[in-house]
Amino acid sequence: MPITVTDYLDVISSWCLWSEPTWAELKRRYAGRVEFQWKIALLDKNGLPVSRGQEGWFYRRSGMIMRSPFMLSTDWYDPSLPEWLAPNCVAETAKDFGFTDDRVRLALAHAALRNGKKVGDWNVSAQIGAEVGGIDAGRLLDRARSREIEQRIRESTAEFHALQITQRPAFVIDTEIGDRAVFSGVVKLDPLAAAIDSMLDDAAAYAAHKAHFGDPPKS
Repeated sequence: MPITVTDYLDVISSWCLWSEPTWAELKRRYAGRVEFQWKIALLDKNGLPVSRGQEGWFYRRSGMIMRSPFMLSTDWYDPSLPEWLAPNCVAETAKDFGFTDDRVRLALAHAALRNGKKVGDWNVSAQIGAEVGGIDAGRLLDRARSREIEQRIRESTAEFHALQITQRPAFVIDTEIGDRAVFSGVVKLDPLAAAIDSMLDDAAAYAAHKAHFGDPPKS
């Protein structure tokens, strides 16, 4: 496939949750023409609220911006945690059990942000992931707490920071011809779709040129 779209996200990010309808529509619209993948970009103290009250204020703001008919829950929030390893590691681990799609990470996000589940607790996150994926909770938990899984999400978080952006979700669109578009914090469909359409058109033009003229001369 000539184009890859990577969604850098944190499972417990409300703005990432608001982007999910756009992500689903992009996958539907460009199925078979574009490759989609997601990677963890852990939120740190610069991106996390300092209190439940502040979290609620952010939820009201983003909920109004997105015209949401429901209010997100702050019951999951724990100000003592500097980052949220448990839900992100469980979501990442589910890939190793064959769940490379969105269902496990979405279940974790909805459990926290909609239902207030304490996903900072490793056992709670593992149980949520296990139920959705039909995975043994003990096996999932053991793997999620492994050094390898943490290293993977640390590396993908480092990839995110290397882009020199700060907002999640971040959508990075890459083509085989070397073009790249980066959208940091953009959750609306139209600008993302416009970029993909343009890049698909360019990729098709390059393919047509190659069919007629072949590879460039060596000298």
